[in-house]
Amino acid sequence: MPLLDPTTWQSRPLSGGEYAVTEPATGEGLGTVTLAAAEDIATAARTARAAQAEWTRAPHFARAAVLRRAGDLFTAHADELRDWIVRESGSIPGKADFELHVAAQECYEAAALASRPTGQVLPSEAPRLSYTRRVPVGVVGVIAPFNAPLILSIRSVAPALALGNGVVLKPDPRTAVCGGLALAAVLAEAGLPDGLLQVLPGGPEAGRALVADPLVPVISFTGSTAAGRAVGEAAGRHLKRAHLELGGNSALVVLADADLDAVISTAAWGSFFHQGQICMTTGRHLVHASLYEEYVERLAAKADSLAVGDPHREQVHLGPIIDDAQLAKIHGLVESSTAHGAKLAAGGTHDRLFYRPTVLAGVDDATPAYAEEVFGPVAPVRSFSGLDEAAALASAGPYGLALGIVTRDTARGLDLAERIPTGIVHINDQTVNDEAVAPFGGTAASGTGARFGGEANLEAFTDVRWTTVRGDVAAYPF
Repeated sequence: MPLLDPTTWQSRPLSGGEYAVTEPATGEGLGTVTLAAAEDIATAARTARAAQAEWTRAPHFARAAVLRRAGDLFTAHADELRDWIVRESGSIPGKADFELHVAAQECYEAAALASRPTGQVLPSEAPRLSYTRRVPVGVVGVIAPFNAPLILSIRSVAPALALGNGVVLKPDPRTAVCGGLALAAVLAEAGLPDGLLQVLPGGPEAGRALVADPLVPVISFTGSTAAGRAVGEAAGRHLKRAHLELGGNSALVVLADADLDAVISTAAWGSFFHQGQICMTTGRHLVHASLYEEYVERLAAKADSLAVGDPHREQVHLGPIIDDAQLAKIHGLVESSTAHGAKLAAGGTHDRLFYRPTVLAGVDDATPAYAEEVFGPVAPVRSFSGLDEAAALASAGPYGLALGIVTRDTARGLDLAERIPTGIVHINDQTVNDEAVAPFGGTAASGTGARFGGEANLEAFTDVRWTTVRGDVAAYPF
């Protein structure tokens, strides 16, 4: 029996109107979901809070068991879930398999989180026991995007639940199934109590209501920097924590001693994986001047060799862009870049939502596709002459998410990385990497620092409570 049945996948009606779930590769309808309006958020928060009161009293091993079963179920239902990720988000099957693997690992890591030590015994000036204890915040609001919908939902949902919280999840409507309803179905089958996880696909109105709801003290947001600024500002007004994982324009720095035979495949993956619709995508290729011309030529040849098409029905390297609006943004940045003098070395064309992997040479600070986050399969390439210039170029701009450095001298690579402020660094690898055990997050316009993985999850989804205990009632001078 399928895990996801379009006739029953939403347990209660919402009031935001119907939304057609479509396949971007074909425009074919895959089903219909009902979107959430602001009033639905309040109802969901109350329901999750009521369920959380009992869940938080459940022993840690009971919460861990649910998460372990959920991890197993992502594997058991991999064929069905893979199809949804491929068809709804435009992913190639390999990318969908990666999401399923990470989702399972996030559940296993969250299960281990449930039994982590939760406090410390403190010294005290008074004759008493004094200690701290981490307690659940209550209800966590999760707002997740379309690009890696399963990973970017489960990495907040799983640890928040494991630590005793309820969750209200608002997935992007474009990936409401694989980024929301699939999680709910897996966790329900794993034995999660009813009401604890509320999945409400919706637009900006629902997101604003979630940030403002008084029963939701913590928001975990993944999305664009512009939207993240609005979320952070609203959360600040309501005196609640907002963990923001935002955009990027990450650099891959290729030093003079790099092996081009090895690096071109790495470089292409960094820019073209999932059509460049990844926050960590390599948005700037900074290449030593001695390698620049050959690098551009070989990266363009690699781009031209990649197949673009329907990932559900063909064996391709790149699938479709998520929708027409995103396609227009990508193509607009490419066209304005060539108008400003950039050379189109490969790509720059599209058939419907299928955008060819694109390489731009001769870029500078004023090139729009170099200066801005494209969120598409576009690789701007720029040369540098020395390490000082490479560090300055890689550090320029508002973002600070990921960094890749390619060199035969790893000590030199690590030294260069120390000069470039980012949340993530990979030596001899491209910028797109993720593991459930690793902290993830960026600096500056890329977010508010590492908020996922291990201790970061413990800090994100719990509050610290100070408790003292005396044997006798304390005496005071009045």
